[in-house]
Amino acid sequence: MKTMVIAEAGVNHNGDIELAKRLIDVAAEAKADLVKFQTFSSDRLVTKTAKKAFYQLQTTDVMESQHGMLRRLELSVDMHKELIAHCNKRNIGFFSTGFDIESVDLLVSLGQNQFKIPSGEITNLPYLRHIGRRGQPVILSTGMATLGEIEAAIEALEQAGTPRANLTVLHCTTEYPTPMVEVNLRSMLSIHNAFGVDVGYSDHTQGTEVAIAAVALGATVIEKHFTLDRNLPGPDHKASLEPAELQAMVSAIRNIEVALGDGIKRLTLSEARNKSVVRKSLVASHPIKAGELFSIQNVTTKRPGTGISPMGWDAVIGRKAVRDFTVDELIEL
Repeated sequence: MKTMVIAEAGVNHNGDIELAKRLIDVAAEAKADLVKFQTFSSDRLVTKTAKKAFYQLQTTDVMESQHGMLRRLELSVDMHKELIAHCNKRNIGFFSTGFDIESVDLLVSLGQNQFKIPSGEITNLPYLRHIGRRGQPVILSTGMATLGEIEAAIEALEQAGTPRANLTVLHCTTEYPTPMVEVNLRSMLSIHNAFGVDVGYSDHTQGTEVAIAAVALGATVIEKHFTLDRNLPGPDHKASLEPAELQAMVSAIRNIEVALGDGIKRLTLSEARNKSVVRKSLVASHPIKAGELFSIQNVTTKRPGTGISPMGWDAVIGRKAVRDFTVDELIEL
């Protein structure tokens, strides 16, 4: 199964449409499936006095409110249209997370037919129901959530009209960057086992190894933040991949998909060429005369594997030699 790779531009455009387009270019060149932005109104998302997260305080002006920071990162309707057009030009899917009901409706009006529920909205019941009523594919992030909260969100979506088969639930740790000791990647499997849903991983770690490991564990969706330059100002750049890293991650994921195979243990074409070279046969370890008994004193195992397999040892030892054998000659019966 092909893993959907979502290159998360998020708010790393810094409110600059040209920077956003360059991010689309990078995602397309990396061969990601989708490039994802964030659609929100700061007035609808946060109060004027809402504090920033700890990681945001490390990367932005500590005197600025969360509302003020987000205000600078909003995308207008016209900017959305321009970005969608650029995605079409670069042959990569446009995707965005709507953080409130009005933003979801905007994305629907622009043609988006699948939805991403961010971790912060997993307990937003009216929002969940609004998305659930559409019955379309939903990707649900679960940062900060317990299994009980995930269950409640899934039930809300189902009861509103979205079948469970349309859900993909992403394991996620809401910290930027996520410390390795807090990744707990096996939680992705726990979610799958608990709810019978497709699962994936929204990766906030530094580097690419955890995302690649998630694919090996069965992730059907990988979401990863990227930027043009980690040194750019803004809340998410420090925990994002740079262009070459994004490209390497996508390439590695595609290799892992091929390497996973179909699970049937069989002799491969390449192995068939090597089989007789690296396996062993029963050979004479000392000269053996016709009529002499084969024994542990005069028979051993050596390459190549073109004669009697060592697994036939018990059937050979104790039998009479049908002819003379020289040292290293393959035993015949």
